[in-house]
Amino acid sequence: MHVTVIGAGLAGSEAAWQLAQRGIQVTLREMKPVKKTPAHETEYFAELCCSNSLRGAGLENAVGLLKEELRRLDSLIIRCADATAVPAGGALAVDRHGFARMVTEQIRSHPNITVVEGEVTDLPEGEVIVASGPLTSDALAQRLLELFDAEKSTLNFFDAAAPLVSFESVDMDSAYFASRYDKGTPDYINCPMSEEEYRTFWQELIQAQEAEVHGFEDGQVFEGCMPVEVMARRGEDTLRFGPLKPKGLPDPKTGRDPYAVVQLRKDNADGTIYNLVGFQTHLKWPEQKRVFTMIPALRNAHFLRYGVMHRNTYLDSPRLLDRYYRLRSQPRITFAGQMTGVEGYVESCASGFLAAVELARRLAGKPPVDFPRETAIGALGLYVCNESVGVFQPMNINFGIMPPLGYKVKGKRNKNAELSQRSLAIIDALREEVLSQ
Repeated sequence: MHVTVIGAGLAGSEAAWQLAQRGIQVTLREMKPVKKTPAHETEYFAELCCSNSLRGAGLENAVGLLKEELRRLDSLIIRCADATAVPAGGALAVDRHGFARMVTEQIRSHPNITVVEGEVTDLPEGEVIVASGPLTSDALAQRLLELFDAEKSTLNFFDAAAPLVSFESVDMDSAYFASRYDKGTPDYINCPMSEEEYRTFWQELIQAQEAEVHGFEDGQVFEGCMPVEVMARRGEDTLRFGPLKPKGLPDPKTGRDPYAVVQLRKDNADGTIYNLVGFQTHLKWPEQKRVFTMIPALRNAHFLRYGVMHRNTYLDSPRLLDRYYRLRSQPRITFAGQMTGVEGYVESCASGFLAAVELARRLAGKPPVDFPRETAIGALGLYVCNESVGVFQPMNINFGIMPPLGYKVKGKRNKNAELSQRSLAIIDALREEVLSQ
């Protein structure tokens, strides 16, 4: 048995690993380092671009549940993330390069995986998982368009990455370490702003010059990765109720919450690099330096990477794919990752996991494992293939796409925790079947 996996991002790496673990010979096609996308920097697989955070770790939020489901089902991506985690309060964040390096080493050393470098311009014969990502090369994207035979089969939105700064350039006399409400260890650098400082910063931010991105309009931005300047244009206090929310972060100098606060999160295990949380942007680079150094603690910031903007492409999946991410018209072709319309690193990993598990079972003549909608893995797959969805939009995992409990639980966190326990009981019951080879 043999499967070709196109793309060694999070979805493709997870898919290749799960297939190989089940005794299937995998050819993993990856165009790096021969050719790179605008969002990538290294030659490693599973490279994280927009953030080093895999978001919340607790079971009171849906992405925490999704990670725990994958953890219990022996996900390569989650195992590597746990092994390279850096302190981030209640979130799972990783050393960006350490994580990608570990995934790459695991993939390249697996005896059932053969890595072939270079751009893929056509779909190979036989079973194939296409996990080429939201920045699929033009040649392969054109081939997929021809396969779908309609422009309506793909949709676009724009994604943005946040800037990185060196720790040594942050003015710690103007900043302080803390986690919101003292939750977890105090791992975030908090850069407070007074009302006057914030208003001046906001005014300059909404007037700053943007880099030209062909076809960009504010309405095309994915809500979960909103450029900070686009968010700011929605109102003077929008940022203060979003990424600059000060509540629960009292300044030790005053004992009170500041008017606004910019948070910095570790980007590597050594703590020498930090990213500006929520500061995805497509401002021109000189404008980023001019405006962001108006934040008092960043007045002398050394920017190791400025924010960038790129176009993401995703499929009209409800019309094209089934619950296992297979192309309905040609089941030998499976898709995985952000191009299916799942949004986020963990969600991409989950789609690659499910696609590979079901393909391996089909090749072995076994019935599928139908992850129900009560599980996060199942809910994502069923959302992506739901033809009753009106206008299809990329979706992060959330409890809203999972069935309610059917009984009342006091408090949102308690209710979410109950939903998670229900899901994990199902996962534990399925585990032996899922992991069988």
